[in-house]
Amino acid sequence: MHTARIHLWLQSIRPGTLLMAFATVLEGTVLAVWQQAFAPWIALLALLTATSLQILTNLANDYGDVLKGCDAAKSIDIPRGLHTGQITPAQMRRALWLCAGLCAAFGGALVILACREADSILGFLLLGLLSIVAALTYTLGRHAYGYLGLGDLSVLLFFGHVGVIGTCFLQSGRFEAALLLPATATGLLGVALLNVNNLRDIESDPLSGKITLAVRLGPMLARYYHAAVLACALLCLGLFAAFHLHGWARWLFLLAAPMLYSQARHILRERSADAMRPMLGKTVQAAMLTHMLLVTSVLLGA
Repeated sequence: MHTARIHLWLQSIRPGTLLMAFATVLEGTVLAVWQQAFAPWIALLALLTATSLQILTNLANDYGDVLKGCDAAKSIDIPRGLHTGQITPAQMRRALWLCAGLCAAFGGALVILACREADSILGFLLLGLLSIVAALTYTLGRHAYGYLGLGDLSVLLFFGHVGVIGTCFLQSGRFEAALLLPATATGLLGVALLNVNNLRDIESDPLSGKITLAVRLGPMLARYYHAAVLACALLCLGLFAAFHLHGWARWLFLLAAPMLYSQARHILRERSADAMRPMLGKTVQAAMLTHMLLVTSVLLGA
């Protein structure tokens, strides 16, 4: 029973999605190395903060969708504990409070360790608070922004700009405009994952009032949007490599281009919502390959 209970909570936490949080912090750390700075304890605390925020987001997403009846309108590949009644709403609320507390604790320790000036301390504390609020209000509350088509923008900002640039700045203490290119690429790869999920649910989401960007665009435009997101991610990485890295190794990230192209082609060709289900895992794999190649490009091409 104890093992089964752990399995239920692991399903709700969705360990596969935590790779995206890991990639965000890893890239921010490697970019700090590129700026000739590396602080292992700050990197570790950034990873713990990002991971706890991702878990908070996943749990809040489950809770909000159940409260709004969203998942009742669609077929879930792996029914999670809250949907089956094996995890009660009260238990989920306690888990949300616990995760929010962990986010605050790790984030607070990170700011204390990394920041020395009052404006930096205040700025990152506000960013941390905003991140927790964003994690909770994606599907929770009367005006949940995930139900208004703003999830893509949130992923771009928090997985990309805040996560990557914030991790880098906390270690190096400085910001360069060049960081916007890899940070944007990272955020766009997260957007691609969200869009695949929304394409899978494009028929069922409107039944419960969840109007994602994919729903607003419609099935065909949402597919072209997906291809454009992947192309823009590669463009950002190409510009960063061309103007800020050196040697042949800077182009290693292009080895991921065939996988990204194959994914875009499949999504453009397959029109059914069910055809999107296997693409969730493949999108994570393609994103992680791109992240790891970018990390290698930066380390070898600095």
